[in-house]
Amino acid sequence: MANEIRVPTLGESVTEATIATWFKKQGEVIVADEPLVELETDKVTLEVPAPASGVLSEIVAQEGETVDVGALLGVISEGKGAPAAASAAAAPAASAPVAAAPAPSATMSATTSASDELSPAVRKLVAENNLNPADIKGTGKDGRLIKGDVLAFIEAKSAPATPAPASAPANAPSNDTDAPREERVRMTRLRKTIARRLKDAQNTAAMLTTFNEVDMSAVMSLRSEYKEMFQKKHGVKLGFMSFFTKAVCVALKDVPAVNAEIDGDELVYKNYCHIGVAVGTDKGLVVPVLRDADQMSLAQIEKGINALGAKARDGKLSMADMTGGSFTISNGGIYGSLMSTPILNAPQSGILGMHNIVQRPVVVNGEIVARPMMYLAVSYDHRVVDGKEAVTFLVRIKECLEDPKRLILDL
Repeated sequence: MANEIRVPTLGESVTEATIATWFKKQGEVIVADEPLVELETDKVTLEVPAPASGVLSEIVAQEGETVDVGALLGVISEGKGAPAAASAAAAPAASAPVAAAPAPSATMSATTSASDELSPAVRKLVAENNLNPADIKGTGKDGRLIKGDVLAFIEAKSAPATPAPASAPANAPSNDTDAPREERVRMTRLRKTIARRLKDAQNTAAMLTTFNEVDMSAVMSLRSEYKEMFQKKHGVKLGFMSFFTKAVCVALKDVPAVNAEIDGDELVYKNYCHIGVAVGTDKGLVVPVLRDADQMSLAQIEKGINALGAKARDGKLSMADMTGGSFTISNGGIYGSLMSTPILNAPQSGILGMHNIVQRPVVVNGEIVARPMMYLAVSYDHRVVDGKEAVTFLVRIKECLEDPKRLILDL
């Protein structure tokens, strides 16, 4: 009996995927539920598990091919022959003289230990290219190796000192003296999708940005006073994102147009706050969604954002994590940005840009004092949101942050 491996349902509005990596080769023995093939979609990368144990008798869709939902990827043949084949393959190694085996070195032990912590995709790349994981610098969580690290290492290792002559691309200058110092890398499906969606948002929406500044003294003071008690009780650090998320939810309820979107000839007003939080990863910017944030406490928001951020960095986001957002928050301040004009995350009608906190001179009660100030930016779709509504929305956020007791008292 044969079991078919097919492309699973990929989520809302996603109809196709690209075969990124096969973790097994044709003819190899596989175990039910082990990761078998990695698919890359417009939004996330996901692994397809083996539906049954047996032998991968046929690979129908090759790496790099684009496949639709439900398409046949490969075939697993069941039967007693599969385990027997594995035993037969292991027999020669078992019967080899023990004295002939070299003593394991420290390097081999370190490599084996490192390999145990690798994901199937990374382990396959390392094995196929005969690499030592210890030689590759990991950029994942806790220094873990991710597939991009290995690909970059292979690219750097295999790059020739002097590339072979090739026909110059159409946009290349007549003088090709800079060619040896250039590198061409094929865009990933996610990167192409990011580029397309951002440009579509610019072309479709009547996008404007309004700015304001907020004195972060009150939030910073409250955070400093209670951060240890907060972490001890809730097991999570008290950051700025929970305050901003709460303030956004209050403002969205006061100015519902910012929480609306256009669907054909209708305006859809969202009576919920599903807040997208932009997260930078090695593969590009992703926006997982914190659902019903307006019903959460500060601790629940912090835990939710931390969990989504960890999943994003580890490449474990599901389609459900990425869809359904009604408003987005982007924090360029963590990278040092002083001011920016964020681009809408279509079909949403608003996005808040947070920026760096900088001590600046401001006038308070007629006196010039230094205060920790942050510029805020709200980009909005003028087809849905009027200028007065956008300004009111941003001022409401400013009021909540400069007097955070409002958030606690729901004022």
